[in-house]
Amino acid sequence: MKSNVFSALCVASALMATTASAQQTITVSGSTSVTEVMEVLAETYHKQNNSTFIEVQGTGSSAGVKAAKNGTSMFGMASRELKESEKESSITETVIARDGIAVVVNNANPLIDLTVEQIAKIYRGDVKNWSDVGGENKPIVVVTRDTASGTRGAFEDIMSLKRKINGMSVSAISQRAQVGNGNGVVKTIVANNPFAIGYISLGSIDTSLKAVKVNGVSPTSEAVAAGTYQVARPFLVLNKVGNPSPEAEEFLTWIMSADGQKIVSNQGYVPVN
Repeated sequence: MKSNVFSALCVASALMATTASAQQTITVSGSTSVTEVMEVLAETYHKQNNSTFIEVQGTGSSAGVKAAKNGTSMFGMASRELKESEKESSITETVIARDGIAVVVNNANPLIDLTVEQIAKIYRGDVKNWSDVGGENKPIVVVTRDTASGTRGAFEDIMSLKRKINGMSVSAISQRAQVGNGNGVVKTIVANNPFAIGYISLGSIDTSLKAVKVNGVSPTSEAVAAGTYQVARPFLVLNKVGNPSPEAEEFLTWIMSADGQKIVSNQGYVPVN
């Protein structure tokens, strides 16, 4: 009897070990903007490949770059071009989508169009009242992202919101600006404040707020793809050369396939294939 029990336990242990070894976990971390579409990609892929689990964490673009470099994640995510100081020959960059950065205001705000110059002046703090840009005589509440945000980095580059201090490049965004940690926080602030202005990923727009035209062009996927809406940036997936497992490489290949890129498009982003 004891022998039979022992044999049964051995078989059960062997089955558990086989099952555990057959399950693969892919880790992805970084940009909160890329996280939104990555979570949908990961969930869809898992349904098609039950033995592959994909853990996605939104930690910010800068953290995503570091995670790819030091191998704490198989893939890092960034929603901006890499800085020269971040580029390494050992890091592979894959553009999985392009995304517009939408400048958003409260639905009660009558403004529908701003120029790049007007937006830059608002964020520098040079323009403090909506009447100065064709709106009502109301104070402007500026909302920005945290300094580790790839969305903020891309926005600053496009809007020329950088300045030099002692030879160092620093943000020119007013220190009076409210800071939102993630697209969701910025959306909530702007949606609940009739005087607020913010910027979020194009794929995050919904009816809770209004995206204004920039230089007369509406922020749409079609306009980003055509290059007419120029407040745009790439969505990058980064990995250390030789680091991803075969399963991780298969996941990235699937993202770039017609099926993966269709999901990118359905989520409101611009596919690259």
